[in-house]
Amino acid sequence: MKKKLTALKAAFVLSTFTAFCLSASSASAALLVGNTRGDNVLLFDEQNGQLLGDFIPANSGGLIDPDDINFGPDGNLYISSGKTPETSAILRYDGKTGQFLDVFASGGGLLRPYGAAFGPDGYLYVSSFLTDQILRYDGNTGAFIDVFASGNRQPGGLNGPNDLLFGSDGSLYVTTQGSVAINGSPDFSFGLPSQVLRFDINTKTSTVFIDQPAPSPDSFGFVSFLGLAFGPNGDLFVSDFANDIRRYDLTTGTLVDTLSTNYTGTVPSNNFIGNLTFGPNNDLYTVGFDFTNNNFGAILRYDAVTGNPLPSPGNRGSIFVPTNSRLLRPIGITYTSERLTPVPEPTTTAGLLTIGAMFLCCTSKKSKQTN
Repeated sequence: MKKKLTALKAAFVLSTFTAFCLSASSASAALLVGNTRGDNVLLFDEQNGQLLGDFIPANSGGLIDPDDINFGPDGNLYISSGKTPETSAILRYDGKTGQFLDVFASGGGLLRPYGAAFGPDGYLYVSSFLTDQILRYDGNTGAFIDVFASGNRQPGGLNGPNDLLFGSDGSLYVTTQGSVAINGSPDFSFGLPSQVLRFDINTKTSTVFIDQPAPSPDSFGFVSFLGLAFGPNGDLFVSDFANDIRRYDLTTGTLVDTLSTNYTGTVPSNNFIGNLTFGPNNDLYTVGFDFTNNNFGAILRYDAVTGNPLPSPGNRGSIFVPTNSRLLRPIGITYTSERLTPVPEPTTTAGLLTIGAMFLCCTSKKSKQTN
């Protein structure tokens, strides 16, 4: 009887400590960041930048090189994954637990998916970077529908499609890197510009909404448009992999502001830049990584209205989360107001087991002394 009582007490203590640790490490608002070299998705507290742990563990569901991270209409998380014809897919995860659900969309010639966006027509649009195409899938079943658009190796064409974003008018905005896909590899020798295209999804026709700007003075002399996000007053924010975030008037396409992203402080910059997301209070977040330091990444934060950097306490410039060995060439980032709980860190698990073992040991000794 005493042994059973001891076991029940131990179970109660362990469950209590587990609940305490998980509640302490969960966040009411969070940033999800995809590691293209860690094959996982990390969870950060949106208020203080604390790393809470893995939301999606490495290779869960076959996750490889996660690039774009989006919440779908069903509240689940859709992530572009893979870099071969066999592994390229949009994977779906539970939006609250991070549990792998299924391979939602694949096939149709998809090769190295980058951007993905659900359209007003009920389709999921996916940019196939290494075929210079945008593919469409059924937004409910994930079944392949058709090739929506293809590159033409001409300025103004779909050359190296990256991020996708739908506007309130139903138009599809696409960033292009200016590359040409040849035998499954990007070729930049054609000298094509990096642009933002705007598609009419009914006619499948496109126009150049933003032409290639002058390279950032902190870059290596090139432009590579990557992320897209709508900010205050409906302006379009565009990240440049080669450095800087540019803000454009959505009505005219006129440049409104340029935000410096050179957080490593060298010229040319030692860091490249990934995607964008907005939190509350017009906070703009992006991720970057230092290619001279093992591709370790950082998270940057700005006031999107003023363009001013918003560092976290103890950091400088725009640095919200400083260079971190857990961030491994991060590209995808998204914000959620849902309360999410990460996978417990190994140190936390070990600590709980140690506490449990100590409790059992002390209880056992006390039991022996009273017998």
